[in-house]
Amino acid sequence: MKYFSTNNPNNTVSFREAILQGLAKDKGLFRPSYIPQLTKTFLNSLNDLSFQEIALEVAKNFVDGEISNSELENIINSSISFPAPLAKLSDDFSILELFHGPTLAFKDFGARFMARTMEHFLKTENKEITILVATSGDTGSAVANGFYNVEGINVIVLFPGGKISKIQEKQITTLGNNITAIEIDGTFDDCQRLVKSAFVDEALKEKINLSSANSINIGRLIPQSFYYFESFKQLENSNKKIIYCVPSGNLGNLTAGLIAKKMGLPISKFIAATNANNVFTEYIDSGIFNPRASQITLSNAMDVGDPSNLARIISLYDDDYNLIKNVIFSKSFGDEETLRKMKEIKDQYDYIIDPHGAVGCLAIEKYKNNYGESFNSVVLETAHPAKFLDVFKNNLEFEPEIPERLSGCLDKESKIIKVSKDYKDFQEFLLS
Repeated sequence: MKYFSTNNPNNTVSFREAILQGLAKDKGLFRPSYIPQLTKTFLNSLNDLSFQEIALEVAKNFVDGEISNSELENIINSSISFPAPLAKLSDDFSILELFHGPTLAFKDFGARFMARTMEHFLKTENKEITILVATSGDTGSAVANGFYNVEGINVIVLFPGGKISKIQEKQITTLGNNITAIEIDGTFDDCQRLVKSAFVDEALKEKINLSSANSINIGRLIPQSFYYFESFKQLENSNKKIIYCVPSGNLGNLTAGLIAKKMGLPISKFIAATNANNVFTEYIDSGIFNPRASQITLSNAMDVGDPSNLARIISLYDDDYNLIKNVIFSKSFGDEETLRKMKEIKDQYDYIIDPHGAVGCLAIEKYKNNYGESFNSVVLETAHPAKFLDVFKNNLEFEPEIPERLSGCLDKESKIIKVSKDYKDFQEFLLS
């Protein structure tokens, strides 16, 4: 299996190179040269397989011998060590809980798999790598925890000052050791721009070995496809059409689902749920992509005004807008609607959902009202609601319990370095 840049299909690299480089030299994103097809025998036997066995079978296709099956099995068993259960709220409506990992967010799947994979590739090399990661909330804590104390890897997490929850900030800034937290005076898009600028700074790369742990790295997307297969096997009525609703920001989670579908998983449609940062919804509606500065919302992990993974989605569908529109429906919703749906879910199902999941529930509701189809719907709950405790305390009359592994970081001391959004300042910090 080779991986090519979305900017130039002739620019191909190995799996190892794609993982360690993160971003192609021409600024494109790496994607598989083809999407492997899983056998019907495998797809029909999902119920007989463990989550780890499913993950191994899917991953083999992308690693393609660069890691032995036994080593790959070790990587998966050590990284995918927590469940992805479906919470069934009604006969045809389920929530896929992706918050059972160490940092209580779906990013744990990708970050831990990528950390173990990078560790495997680097263990025979006498060099260090610096991971740069921009976060709008959960990516930073998942990557920081996934790479914490991994030998030969230093992690620099950039987060927008005042634009992530206090709990998310604590998860990023209290680790220390090989984890450095940088507060950027700007938005997530500024953080992402700084990371991308560093990757194409040849003078900088001569002095520092850089890689990325954002969803621009294909190593994040491959493991995120695993839980689509794992959740599919848990659906009781798979004879109906199956629709997955994905709260969407940088579009990595959606892209992973599209890859799973192209591998043969019979998902009928995807719904991309967005908040006020609705550039992708506008693209689905019109075919025109108009990136712009992001806005602050209650669903902060989706506050992205220039989603990177759109390039991969366009590439996966051969730049055919009609094909993309046929498989993806998208709607956007504001904060007031989000809070209303959080309360409705609690009242109707006695289930507490986070703001991102609530946006997903709104999108499912809108799709049902528009098309009236009978289908099984799965909404991805991307983070534990306790990570957004301030949203509940300030706006609602109920709040979730705080898991012990989350509350444990609240009293720890934060270590933060503040940097402006000017690239020269960030470059200077890296060189220092």
